[in-house]
Amino acid sequence: MPVHTPRPQDRMRGTRLRVIRKQRCGLSLEQAAEMAGWYLAKLSRTERGLRKVTIEDFATLITAWGLPPKEREPLLAEMAAGSSSGWWDRPIPGVPSDLGTLAGYEAEAEELVTVALGLVPGLLQTYETAANILTAGGIPREDIETIWMARLRRQQILVKAEYKTFITFNVLRTPWGGREVHRAQLKHLLDCQDRGIGVRVIPPYQTEVLLLHSWHWMAFHHSPPVVYVELAAGATFIHEANAYTDLLSRLEHVALSRDGSRRLIRDLLEG
Repeated sequence: MPVHTPRPQDRMRGTRLRVIRKQRCGLSLEQAAEMAGWYLAKLSRTERGLRKVTIEDFATLITAWGLPPKEREPLLAEMAAGSSSGWWDRPIPGVPSDLGTLAGYEAEAEELVTVALGLVPGLLQTYETAANILTAGGIPREDIETIWMARLRRQQILVKAEYKTFITFNVLRTPWGGREVHRAQLKHLLDCQDRGIGVRVIPPYQTEVLLLHSWHWMAFHHSPPVVYVELAAGATFIHEANAYTDLLSRLEHVALSRDGSRRLIRDLLEG
């Protein structure tokens, strides 16, 4: 039997099923599996998104569990309306599969927050900054354009979901691509602020919050947050994200205000 690679859509639907089973229907996993006529292991894998979760599976389960039609029908209509796939469901040569998975999560997210310790977040990079960073990362020149096009598609989420970033002061000072590319990137960050995107600077030498690495936090309407961490070889998705959510709350009190961050970025740009 082929191994199913968990998709964001499957994890979202599985989590939502678990919430309905426990909070709306008050059923244990064993009771729910028996009522649906499913093996216990199959239902467990479904709720964890480890198998493909179709709308038909979803409808079968919530009907068997006795969810009233007035609650059931809007749920299924909402899922059907949002069930179309995106570019991330089709592998693109030269684009890491992790980026496709990330884009799938971002497409479902209501709120996104990036904590950036080493680089300007990809969603806010200019082309020249991105090209220089990708080159430094050893990406073949022929793949850079393809990856950039995938990133442009990811950046479209900025008009749909609420997005903000916490950036360390050193990130802002690093001149990827030289002086003019650096200036263009700083100006782009100011432009992003003008469009309502929250750009907050983490002051240098702060000792109130321990930051070990960068991460990308994604919040959803019906599911717990998911955290994406990029690594030297691939990436990882963290589905138990409470510790990161707590860190974000603490960063709110440590980082400069939006106005203070804007003044700092403008000072760097003018300098």
